Amino acid sequence: MSEFEGISVTMKKQSESGKCEEMEKLCRICNRPYLPSSNSSSSCRFHPSFFVCRRHDDQKRYYELGPNDPPYAAKFYDCCGAEDVEASGCTTSFHVSYDE
Repeated sequence: MSEFEGISVTMKKQSESGKCEEMEKLCRICNRPYLPSSNSSSSCRFHPSFFVCRRHDDQKRYYELGPNDPPYAAKFYDCCGAEDVEASGCTTSFHVSYDE
């Protein structure tokens, strides 16, 4: 949706056959393309917090650190504790485009 003089407009393109087709948008949360018509409450998967480099706050988990590792060598997502930077997001929501 783009806004021009207070009027919302859905961006569509015309195909070769003359039919209007919905254009993909880019989600500003997960950086993936999506079609607004298929956007649902579980379409966007992301981590709501940062990937940090420190010990867990609860100190309940033991990390095997090497002799030369600093005490903050434990790296994880602060929201869910996933230790892989490529881990699938722990939260889902609607996609949000840059137009909104």
